[in-house]
Amino acid sequence: MSVKDNLNTIKSELPEEVALVAVSKTKPNKDILEAYQAGQRVFGENKVQEMVQKWEGLPKDIKWHMIGHLQRNKVKYMAGFVSLIHGVDSPRLLKEINKQAKKHDRVIPCLLQIHIAEEDTKFGLDQAELDELIASDTFKAMENIKIVGLMGMATFTEDESQIRREFAQLKSTFDDLKTKLNDITTLSMGMSGDFGIAIEEGSNMVRIGSSIFGARNYS
Repeated sequence: MSVKDNLNTIKSELPEEVALVAVSKTKPNKDILEAYQAGQRVFGENKVQEMVQKWEGLPKDIKWHMIGHLQRNKVKYMAGFVSLIHGVDSPRLLKEINKQAKKHDRVIPCLLQIHIAEEDTKFGLDQAELDELIASDTFKAMENIKIVGLMGMATFTEDESQIRREFAQLKSTFDDLKTKLNDITTLSMGMSGDFGIAIEEGSNMVRIGSSIFGARNYS
């Protein structure tokens, strides 16, 4: 199956209101162009350097999403063009994004990453940290970021009930946040292995890579 065929298959499985982020990390520009020519405009990368190189070499109407763990010292390299940052997992990172966005006279949309998995390896805020952040004066003073929703990753497990429970928990947090902040519209949860469950539990943005581009290249 070609990238185009894979993409069309995935799109046919997604409800109309669910946005698709094609995860293009480790993939060459030609694969991204094939998806682009098939109509895909939103791509996700997890390394800033790789995203910058692709942004430089590919059509400018592509919307680049930063989906990986983001280090504060890397924000400046993508602040001029990134469309959405998925993994904001600390107030310090948010502060840096705001600072770099200001330099480019931009307001950068961000998702706060919530820790829902039972694995310690996943990043994210817990409920108390989320509440503290959005109540803080520092947060209210940030004019160059816009929190538009939440992102989370379920535990990597075969136990569907656990995955469903974790996604349901995130949806509940999302619904609660909508009552506190005006611009909350995006719930990014679900990847190639679990996006079906994520959508059933309320996700409206999924991050799919291997089902579109094939297995990742870790060379």
